[in-house]
Amino acid sequence: MLPSQSNEAAAKACEFDPRGKLPPATLLRALSPEDQKILRNLLSDVVEYIPNDLFDHPDVQAQLFDRPAPAKDDSGVYQLDPPAAGVSDPEIRMFLRLNYCRKRVVDLLQARGVTRLSAADVQELLLWERAALDARSEIVRENMPLVLAMAKRTRIVGIDLTDLISEGNLALLRAVFKFDVARGYKFSTYACRAILKSFSRVATRSARHRGHFPTEFDPTMEKGDTGNERRTSLEADCLGELRSIMERNAAQLTDVEQAVIRARFALDDTAPALERRAKTLEQVGEMIGVTKERVRQIQNKALLKLRSALENAVLTS
Repeated sequence: MLPSQSNEAAAKACEFDPRGKLPPATLLRALSPEDQKILRNLLSDVVEYIPNDLFDHPDVQAQLFDRPAPAKDDSGVYQLDPPAAGVSDPEIRMFLRLNYCRKRVVDLLQARGVTRLSAADVQELLLWERAALDARSEIVRENMPLVLAMAKRTRIVGIDLTDLISEGNLALLRAVFKFDVARGYKFSTYACRAILKSFSRVATRSARHRGHFPTEFDPTMEKGDTGNERRTSLEADCLGELRSIMERNAAQLTDVEQAVIRARFALDDTAPALERRAKTLEQVGEMIGVTKERVRQIQNKALLKLRSALENAVLTS
């Protein structure tokens, strides 16, 4: 735990609804699009942070940003009195850094009230808010695998894994701003509870949706006939063009090649496409008195001629 702040006295989040005005348009245009977005968000959303007694320490910035951290003493309390260095636990230090940066943002916005921000105000706000966002990003990056692991272990009927991961990531982002290191437990413990609650909300929403829109499985709605109809139409067009080439012998096939192709692809069969019976290589071989391997060679040679004829027909059409 941190000094002078017990579990029972752990602070609640401080919230501030900014009323400040954007800086002059000329100053705003001088900022990058990313900085403009950060500034607009700061002046339109509630800014919150978790207070801590350490923030009143005269050497707080050095302890959170510059100096290496000390170890705990025998009682498990971080020694922050001078000449001790900063907080040792990396996770605690990162959360304190995040909330201290947000506190500086709130202090500046409160001091300016409803007045228009000056160039110096804007630069200071962006400095502290970018530092806060960097700290948040580092915390989220370290704990992102937690969301994936919990989503894989959670079994909710009718919920896709990607939906669970997306909801869990949002819960993780919200948890970062709500976590109070002074309570003495790890962020992963707090985040797990927040992520599980988000999964529960997803399941409740899904169950409510299924209750409002009940439906039974209908095979005719599962897959339409458009694809089959299109494929049948294409097959018919190709077959018609092939028969036209065969009748005119536009591919200059020999009699044996014509016989093999007609038999192998049932071109002389007038039955519907799905009911045609093409002969095997062995059957065609018995019909013309050669081996099935020889039939394959004849067939491949004939197909090359047919493909060339089809390509010429397309180019000249």
